[in-house]
Amino acid sequence: MRLTQKRTSILPTVTAIAAVFFQLGAAAQQPPDSEIVASIRSEETRHSGASELFYTLTDALGPRLSGSPAYDKAARWALNRFQEWGLTNPHLEAFKLGPAWTLEKLTTEMTLPRYMPLLAYADAWSPPTSGVVTGTPVYVGDSSVEEIDALGSRLRRAVVLTARPQTEYLSKDRPEPSLGDGPVRTGNPPFPSPSSRVPQRELLARLQKYGAGVALAPSATLHGTVRVQGNPATAPDAVPTLTVAAEQYNMLVRLVKAGGPLELRIEVVSHSNRDRLDSDNVIAEIPGIDPSLKDEVVLVGAHLDSWHTATGATDNADAVSAAMEAMRILTALHAQPRRTIRVALWGGEEQGMIGSRSWVAQHLKDKAARDKISVYLNDDPGTGPTYGFYMENNVAAKKIFDGWLASLADLGMRRNVIEGIGSTDHVPFVEAGVPAFTTIKDFSNYDVRTRHTNVDFADAVKIEDVQQSAVVLAVFAWHAAMLDQRIPR
Repeated sequence: MRLTQKRTSILPTVTAIAAVFFQLGAAAQQPPDSEIVASIRSEETRHSGASELFYTLTDALGPRLSGSPAYDKAARWALNRFQEWGLTNPHLEAFKLGPAWTLEKLTTEMTLPRYMPLLAYADAWSPPTSGVVTGTPVYVGDSSVEEIDALGSRLRRAVVLTARPQTEYLSKDRPEPSLGDGPVRTGNPPFPSPSSRVPQRELLARLQKYGAGVALAPSATLHGTVRVQGNPATAPDAVPTLTVAAEQYNMLVRLVKAGGPLELRIEVVSHSNRDRLDSDNVIAEIPGIDPSLKDEVVLVGAHLDSWHTATGATDNADAVSAAMEAMRILTALHAQPRRTIRVALWGGEEQGMIGSRSWVAQHLKDKAARDKISVYLNDDPGTGPTYGFYMENNVAAKKIFDGWLASLADLGMRRNVIEGIGSTDHVPFVEAGVPAFTTIKDFSNYDVRTRHTNVDFADAVKIEDVQQSAVVLAVFAWHAAMLDQRIPR
């Protein structure tokens, strides 16, 4: 079926939904196109590419740290898919990030009082160790600045335990916002930081001054889950840093305090390419055909980057796969929307939404440019199926979205909530005054288990959830592109 700007009749099965739509006000008087919804769903059922996209991103391409060679490979792969599907103007757009970083080897072992491999990971952008660092760890979690200075030469090439034993943990996922019908609390749950007498930044500067070999800190997650991040602004001569599973880190501190034999052997081999300071967003589109509306854009997107210890499955390969699959569906149906439908795969989200912020700063400098973006649909927080959207307190837009949601209720769509959410790529658009909304997903085992951790592998995702999310994005993008008016500001 060719999708065009011609409106089709509503099938009898959605008459009740249409009746609801006509009560929502002037901006919401275009009911969902049941024939197009059926075509989108049929295409996904019969010819889904979601599985191939998702497992290529996770298993074959692996972790996609912003700016890294692995990220660049994933960006080129996505660009090639858009080209193969026939999207218009597929291209990469560069933005400033920092040095490209690659981990080439990591060994973290306890050799005394017995042999044990340790569950530890180099922080992203950590410098390499100077060869293999061995010895009894020095514990400074309870030390003052004066006591650290008094250690002096003992810190040179030493393994340093920088924090107190971890006793506070992220042990509960955030509430599921699509359940119920009242106000909801949104946002990331607070993550306990490592505790030490001297603040970590000051402590690491002291260790750098005295030439410490490597610095260890615990993760605030349980049962072998290790949450690891990093900073592209890390100095090349900084002390190498590792994050260790809390249970093992606490054991090491106890062994040091007991005074018995203890020896660790650690090697970090990493490389920072300071000649490569850019990363890229991936952009492509389906051009609009309405002479009066084709310059307006419905934007669909997700962040392509991930952290580096697993394969970034729930954060954010499932969403990337859904956004890409939505565009594949529309091109397979030869979509001819009134407005342009554009897809954006962002880099640098995990470093502060750098990719999307850069795009907004470059392309939405004035009101005229901002007015050309009808809406941005983002997919990121959580995993599982899409239950609705965070509506950023936009009551008029919520009325429209509620009608589109009703047409997909049998796929598990539950509720659009009026509240907003931060910390993902729709935020720069909201700040610029553009209607931008991100999906509501499931948070079971997301905050406490997979988000930014060493266990964010493909097994945490069900392909049927990716397929459902792709249908949702395709349906919402299509209807937004076909409205007589823009999504209300």
